Amino acid sequence: MTAALAQRKTATAWKLLCALEDIPRLGSRVVKSASGDIAVFRSADDAVFALHDKCPHKGGPLSQGIVHGRQVTCPLHGWKIGLEDGHAAAPDVGHCGTFGVKVENGQVFLAV
Repeated sequence: MTAALAQRKTATAWKLLCALEDIPRLGSRVVKSASGDIAVFRSADDAVFALHDKCPHKGGPLSQGIVHGRQVTCPLHGWKIGLEDGHAAAPDVGHCGTFGVKVENGQVFLAV
């Protein structure tokens, strides 16, 4: 079996974070991890996304930014970061890490 096939067969472990209602619409919640804070966002249509809680520009706390559509605006300098892919919107250039997240039966889970 190839390494790629073995990786695909490895099941993702999911950690229960909270109820969906515990994350405000157009808001976020911060989860502490060994690799730094993770911001978990909820959009107006109840989609959930997870990013490193550091703007790629100057490290601003994205969890304190304004969520709009599928983006969050960094509170420090106004960079817009895509919630789906962590990329800065043009003309800015940069990226922050993303994490797998899912909602099942009203509960939010983070891939670990």
